[in-house]
Amino acid sequence: MFDLGWAELLVIGIVALIVVGPKDLPILFRRVGQYVGKAKGMAREFSSAMNDAADQSGMREVSKTLNTSLKAATNPIGTAMDGVKSAASSLTDGLDPNSETGKMSAERTENMRKIQAATARTAAERKQREAAEAMAKAEELEAKVTPPKAVEKE
Repeated sequence: MFDLGWAELLVIGIVALIVVGPKDLPILFRRVGQYVGKAKGMAREFSSAMNDAADQSGMREVSKTLNTSLKAATNPIGTAMDGVKSAASSLTDGLDPNSETGKMSAERTENMRKIQAATARTAAERKQREAAEAMAKAEELEAKVTPPKAVEKE
């Protein structure tokens, strides 16, 4: 608000001490505190009255709608994808499991799970094979670094 630092407050305090005097200084500070408290109370009351008026006039709903619109404008792809996801879920949620479409949906879901499992297994096997190749390469390099032990003569 006023952005007073410690240096400014010190200067104000010294001037107040000189002008008012040490005897009346606590009374002055008390009165200033009371006025500041009254001003804060009035500001708080004004703010709450404005919020109540905004609630009664429906400005909060408009503000929420504007926020939603602003988010949609800043991220149109995400908003569009959310719309597509909700539309797709509403189409698939109402399927009869005994209908042809429901059977196809179940079959596709099962096939998707099989593909995911096969892909995970292949990835795990590839990682295992790469780890074995890395260990073999490390052992080969270690063998080159350490010279073989000489056979003792008998």
